[in-house]
Amino acid sequence: MTLRILAASTLLLCAAGALAQTAPAPAQDGMVTVSGTVPNETTKAAVLDHLRKLYGADHVVDHVEVGGVVTPANWSRYVTAMIGPNLKQVSQGKVQVQGNTIDISGEVPNEAVRQQVLSSLSGAFDSHYGIKQNLHIGQSKQKVLDDTLANRTVQFQSGSSILTPAGRTVLDQMAAAIRKLDDPFIAIVGNTDNTGNRQSNIELSLARASAVKAYLVAKGIPAANLSVSGQGPDNPIADNSTDAGRARNRRIDFRISKG
Repeated sequence: MTLRILAASTLLLCAAGALAQTAPAPAQDGMVTVSGTVPNETTKAAVLDHLRKLYGADHVVDHVEVGGVVTPANWSRYVTAMIGPNLKQVSQGKVQVQGNTIDISGEVPNEAVRQQVLSSLSGAFDSHYGIKQNLHIGQSKQKVLDDTLANRTVQFQSGSSILTPAGRTVLDQMAAAIRKLDDPFIAIVGNTDNTGNRQSNIELSLARASAVKAYLVAKGIPAANLSVSGQGPDNPIADNSTDAGRARNRRIDFRISKG
């Protein structure tokens, strides 16, 4: 399975060398697909229950078959034990348990997480099991957003939530970056300087965040993956006593919120 599950993910659970006869359809974004053959209905139910609790029932696709396969001792218990929180730190991945061999691949954010994932996986099985792994370290999703924005501000017409041409250009680039990020959930946060009435600034910042969301949705970013909020003048990053500082504070922040 992958497990970060915000991207196409596949979990293959296979017993005693018995793979499913046909490959499952590719997993849709945000889904974990479970396929293969397990020894009994009890094992199938336990595996699905663990996955649904970890990823959410709506995110688990069941392609598991029950067949007359012979498994190593305690195989079912070990397989269900491996389904834990550390697996969610792997994205675009796959875990295959075939007999007493575990094969995991995918992307992790850093070396520390890679070691955590492998350690927890090893701890779920006894010494008779071997692990093959191809976990690679990927670039942080937040860093991709930050590098794309590159300290620029999304510009609007003065006092309004209408994007300027320059603002739309920045959002075109942000949309292209987001589409490459494995279906992320992003908080869009509007901010203003401290000029004028605080409540009016909060309302304006929310309207601007909502306008950004609408623009990104029109560019193909799923609306369900975007949340909006307006902080008005409450989170400055520069000195509001200068023109340059106020210009920096009039901004949209993009934050990876989950997934």
